[in-house]
Amino acid sequence: MAEQEYVIQIENLTKVYQMGEVQVHALRGVSFTVAPGEVLAIMGPSGSGKSTLMNMLGCLDTPTDGDYYLDGERVSTLVDDELAEVRNRKIGFVFQQFNLLPRATALANVELPLRYSGMTGNRKALALDALEAVGLGDRVHHKPNELSGGQQQRVALARALVNSPAIILADEPTGNLDTSSGEEIINLLLSLNHTNDTTLLIVTHDAEVAAVAQRVIYLRDGLIEKQEVRQ
Repeated sequence: MAEQEYVIQIENLTKVYQMGEVQVHALRGVSFTVAPGEVLAIMGPSGSGKSTLMNMLGCLDTPTDGDYYLDGERVSTLVDDELAEVRNRKIGFVFQQFNLLPRATALANVELPLRYSGMTGNRKALALDALEAVGLGDRVHHKPNELSGGQQQRVALARALVNSPAIILADEPTGNLDTSSGEEIINLLLSLNHTNDTTLLIVTHDAEVAAVAQRVIYLRDGLIEKQEVRQ
């Protein structure tokens, strides 16, 4: 079987929201591709379409028009239940807000995607491996309020990795962290990208975070304003 050329293929993606009698054009025809193992940053001012594009890439919403292929599968026309299945199988999310269950241990939080997928076998072993991979093998039974912000984001990253997703989508992953913890998370993301060849998409306002990407896409007014290849 030939190696897949792109893990993401976006073709003329548009999104129009109906706000009463007014149509808001959040995306106006966006096209780009992402190669397997690539590190891509998406930047733009407020109102540029970043959040809308992230929702499309994360299979959280569907476009008004255009096509989206994720890991070879056309997902732009799927219905909600099908999108939920794709999200669980192919996408690992890391958010600015860590989105951890406060009363669950790190281990239980990381096991969640495996539970949602219906796996009944070695969930615990896979979750332990993921926590080890992010340097939290000694914190598996700690709850979020017993962990620092950086450690909570590491748990979120382990949760994103546990299903071996096609992509990791990181939305402002350092936004709630101090400078040192933020650098640790970015370095960890890059290390996992290098070790596992995991495709990494980072949506960010921070130019220093975007600087680690191989390519940066700048959005403005729902369009790609420019792209920069960094390395």
